[in-house]
Amino acid sequence: MSAAPGGALYSPAFLSLAVELAQYPYDPDAPLQGESHSRTCGSTLSLSADPAFVTPGLRVTACAVGQAASAIFARHCGDAGRDRLLAMPSDVEDWLSGDGPLPDWPDLEMLAPAKEYPGRHGAILLPWRAAVDALGKAGDAR
Repeated sequence: MSAAPGGALYSPAFLSLAVELAQYPYDPDAPLQGESHSRTCGSTLSLSADPAFVTPGLRVTACAVGQAASAIFARHCGDAGRDRLLAMPSDVEDWLSGDGPLPDWPDLEMLAPAKEYPGRHGAILLPWRAAVDALGKAGDAR
């Protein structure tokens, strides 16, 4: 596989993100629960969180791209706020399709090499879609 224009897809820094997922154990008893599934690659993600997303938990069955996106999400979701979490899937989709700028999310630029691989876009979106699912379910419970 040749390197993407934005840099090597599977760089050591990119691959090291997957190791970080061990810092975010999934909690089946957390008040917020969300799920996401990529139709393009079959990857799945289950998310557990407190209402402020300070202690996210992830159960990820995905390629290295999905794992990297999940780690980047988990690093910073506690600082995002509800409105930002709800806006991110659309913002990321626009960026991936070339219709928008890189969204304002720390470390997201690390995923730039994967932008050139449309088959990986669904995996990139997993954590943000799971957050929207969790927030939607929490809203239904009110």
